[in-house]
Amino acid sequence: MSQPLTHPLHTIQKERAIIFILASLQFLHVLDFVIMMPLGPVFMESFKIDAAAFGLLVSSYSISAGIFGLLGALFLDSFDRKLSLLVLFFGFSFGTFLCAFADTYTFLLIARIIAGGFGGMIGATVLSIIGDIIPVFRRGTATGVVMGSFSVASVVGVPFGLELAGRFGWHIPFLSLGIAGFLILPFAYKLLPSIRYHLDSDVRVKQSQVKSLLEVLRKKEHFAPFLFMVFLMFGGFTVIPFLSPFLVSNVGLSMKQIPYIYLFGGLATFFTSRYIGKLADRHGKFFIYQIVTVIAILPVIAVVTMTKTSLPIVLVKTTIFMIFVSGRMVPAFAMVTSAVEPRIRGSFMSVNSAIQQIASGAASYVAGLIVVQNSDKIFENYEIVGMISVFSLLFSIYLAKKIKIAG
Repeated sequence: MSQPLTHPLHTIQKERAIIFILASLQFLHVLDFVIMMPLGPVFMESFKIDAAAFGLLVSSYSISAGIFGLLGALFLDSFDRKLSLLVLFFGFSFGTFLCAFADTYTFLLIARIIAGGFGGMIGATVLSIIGDIIPVFRRGTATGVVMGSFSVASVVGVPFGLELAGRFGWHIPFLSLGIAGFLILPFAYKLLPSIRYHLDSDVRVKQSQVKSLLEVLRKKEHFAPFLFMVFLMFGGFTVIPFLSPFLVSNVGLSMKQIPYIYLFGGLATFFTSRYIGKLADRHGKFFIYQIVTVIAILPVIAVVTMTKTSLPIVLVKTTIFMIFVSGRMVPAFAMVTSAVEPRIRGSFMSVNSAIQQIASGAASYVAGLIVVQNSDKIFENYEIVGMISVFSLLFSIYLAKKIKIAG
């Protein structure tokens, strides 16, 4: 049974409040992940680790998120989505809080695994909430706003976090994020409504969650969005984790200049993400996805082939890179969210999120194995991961065309 357009939560005022709190939770969740990558040079120096070890540090969060996301698929559809989101965010905030007290590489690795385990299911729950209560004709816009949290994290969070790290040490950004996570929970409890649409007897077929998960995995219509998600992640996460270390070691930027990369890139994507979402609603999600993806190939090539370059030129290239590489995500997630019927959307999004996280972790780890530092601390083979990114971008267009919108 398809979701009615007259759902009781479908008023503009309530939608705005819901989207605001979801975007706020997503902001902290995203910032916890993205702050790791610009701190790459700091971690590599502090713990005396190589590119492969840093790649594992980044991928550990994602892989943990993927594994626990699959476990989440067994029970997320059995609870009110509000309760699920609040519990998951509490666990995520606790894991982030632990990162602040890590004094060894192993301790930090374990803390990232804990944060990832809870954080991975947050994304699936947020997207499920959007899918449940936002009508399909406004879903692209809503997705764009929530996905815009990446932009806000880049514009505000990353520069501020790097400033804190520069002044007081890398532990402080994680301490601040953990505290902020605990403080926002009461507001989330108050603003989010009970979301039980998927539990209503007239929409939900009573069955075990194992059967629900198996149904998600067996449906041939789901193969395309799942495989699409793999190549969507490889299109970006082969390049992104090592962007900051590459800019410092190869391009000649200082750590104090790295925040400008995220400030300008995030500021641009803050506006373009929402605009891309509106274009996707107006002209079709697949049509906009393929245009944005093809354009994204050019900045990928421009970034991975940079040598010693002035800051203004670097900012132009990295900003265009962020606009189009992250811009793909808006129509992509809108397509994927709409590819499943409401009664199993929670399980579907959990599996999809697990695939997304494991794929991004695998991309980061593979990139860490390919990229090496020579005796002069210069990164080599970055252009190879760029080639992998370009192939993934092109193949994802073919897969996106096979995604079918659920009735």
